Amino acid sequence: MRTITAFMFVASFLPAAEGGVVGEEISYEIGDTTFNGYIATDDTTEGKRPGVIVVHEWWGNNDYTRERANMLAELGYTAIALDMYGDGKVADHPDDAGKFASEVSSNMEAAEARFRAAMDLLKQQPNVDGERIAAIGYCFGGGVVLEMARRGVDLDAVASFHGSLGTANPAKPGEVKARVAVFNGADDPFVKPEQIEAFKTEMDGAKVDYIFVNYPGVIHSFTNTGATANGEKFGLPLKYDAEADKDSWARMQELFDEVFAE
Repeated sequence: MRTITAFMFVASFLPAAEGGVVGEEISYEIGDTTFNGYIATDDTTEGKRPGVIVVHEWWGNNDYTRERANMLAELGYTAIALDMYGDGKVADHPDDAGKFASEVSSNMEAAEARFRAAMDLLKQQPNVDGERIAAIGYCFGGGVVLEMARRGVDLDAVASFHGSLGTANPAKPGEVKARVAVFNGADDPFVKPEQIEAFKTEMDGAKVDYIFVNYPGVIHSFTNTGATANGEKFGLPLKYDAEADKDSWARMQELFDEVFAE
């Protein structure tokens, strides 16, 4: 285990490149339900490249998730922003968001099926190297990607940004294939200190290669520029933090550089 105290350094964060990135809205079926996703890639880059799955916040697969998929495409990956709720459901109120997220979290077998369906679709893209796949998630989505790692989904790496840590399915030695990175706001009231300690104990016991980055003074949803407005609107502890956003994204890039070079 490598625990990192945030702001030991702040890595450079380059602005997104312009041109080349194309996005495509896609629909796919799981049983009787239609799921609406989004695939982003840079069509000026030749050859196969790693694929990255992006799992949305509890609000659903909205423009923010697509923005992150575009940013990953700018880095040279092909990314899919998946739909975990079905029918492209997006919430604009915390009550609906909580309901949607709880429905998925209460049935992790179905959640895994939805995740794997999107992963299979990503692997089918002609410019994706199906042997090099990672996943990132935000808030609700951060918890999802950690669960997929615990379940032994064949991923090279997962990165959770302000995600939930608890689980009913603790990691077991030898079952987690992915390297894991967790980026957390140290003052996030949704993630208690005891949950952090339990998570570290779980990861250590399962011998997972992971890092846990705790950002002092930072609260929930720190990567989303719209978080502050939502926090004020709904009276929730949500706030964007530019330094934590840049640092966590840079550390994610370092992780991907390492795992995809192996």
